[in-house]
Amino acid sequence: MRSALSVAAALLAGLTAACMGGPSGNANVPEPAEPVALNRYLGVWYEIARYEQRFEKGCEGVTAEYTLRPDGMVGVKNTCREGAPDGPVKVADGKAKVVEGSKGAKLKVSFFGPFFGDYWVLDRAEDYSWSIVGEGSGRYLWILSREPVLSDAERDALIGRVKAMGYDTGMLKIVKQPPGD
Repeated sequence: MRSALSVAAALLAGLTAACMGGPSGNANVPEPAEPVALNRYLGVWYEIARYEQRFEKGCEGVTAEYTLRPDGMVGVKNTCREGAPDGPVKVADGKAKVVEGSKGAKLKVSFFGPFFGDYWVLDRAEDYSWSIVGEGSGRYLWILSREPVLSDAERDALIGRVKAMGYDTGMLKIVKQPPGD
């Protein structure tokens, strides 16, 4: 199993590469649609679907947990189960800061050293039950939910929102979550 440090380094490399453009061909990445109240965004999110990236290759049962740190930054804990929804757990811990003037919808995230990558909440439910996350290049995309499993209709509706934003939904990988989570 890879160490959390190597996972964090791979994530950093991926986020750094995001600044250079990506394979989606999406030159018109949308700006976030809604402001984000950080206190409502904190907590656990389940990954429903994503654009597959090297640093998440083979990951199922993926969660992201956001907490407020004493220094005012956001603690980020990404958890993946290797190979299967009940596979071995690997964790990457990081930190994030809200981008000034973004109405809380853009963050800068770091898993290694002083390097920060973009994290944009492109769209979200009014009740914060789901969110669609990306960044400026269009190379990265995640559909997140407060529930580990959505109905087919709910998942398809979110994929439809992603498509309406101009993303290639054929690139989405549906993530399997552990039963009973």
